Amino acid sequence: CMTVGNQSPAAAMNSLQRRAWGGFLFLFVVLALLLFLPVWSIDYWQAWVYLAVFFVSTGAITVYLLKNDTALLQRRMRVGSAAEHEKTQKVIQNFARIAFLAVYLVPAFDHRYAWSSVPTFAVIAGDALVFTGLLIIFLVFKENSFASATVELGQDQTVVSTGPYALVRHPMYSGGLLMLAGTPLALGSWLGLLTLIPMTFAIVWRLLEEERFLAKSLPGYVEYCAKVRSRLIPRFL
Repeated sequence: CMTVGNQSPAAAMNSLQRRAWGGFLFLFVVLALLLFLPVWSIDYWQAWVYLAVFFVSTGAITVYLLKNDTALLQRRMRVGSAAEHEKTQKVIQNFARIAFLAVYLVPAFDHRYAWSSVPTFAVIAGDALVFTGLLIIFLVFKENSFASATVELGQDQTVVSTGPYALVRHPMYSGGLLMLAGTPLALGSWLGLLTLIPMTFAIVWRLLEEERFLAKSLPGYVEYCAKVRSRLIPRFL
């Protein structure tokens, strides 16, 4: 029987599945606490619908990666400032963590104190944006097995210029921004849209630093940038 390190392939897969679904459950608990603790109630239908859309979508992506690209799944599970190699990216990750918390906390407090009155159709539109953003991220994962959660260069990594990468240089960030833009609306908060300002700043800062790294480290990336001009929005930005 062949082994992977000190584990058989079956044991290694079981370990990966436990870690993947453990991280999935941990994120669900964290988001649920961020949304329901400030409200001090579970009577928040917008949050329940949002969690369903978010976790059904991310659960489907996890299943896909477990079946088709375990290497990418392992890369995606190395997250946070501690996993970054570049000092600047560590700073950006810490800033982004605070901004990410605000994306959920502000709508939760908004709901508790009824600062906003968001119509149902806008909430549904927000959920649609969340789903679309996650769909774009899924398409990125299908196209690029090196779409790591950290800024790094994988062994045998090459420039990807097909699929969503033919339209923008950072489609995963495009999908992430779309998902984040839909989140406050899906949670019934106009005020929460203000949290997009620091979150967008963090993402743009990160991608600019990432481009500097890739231009120095990844052969062909400078030529790719000359061909695909847009970073986040086709023909616009």
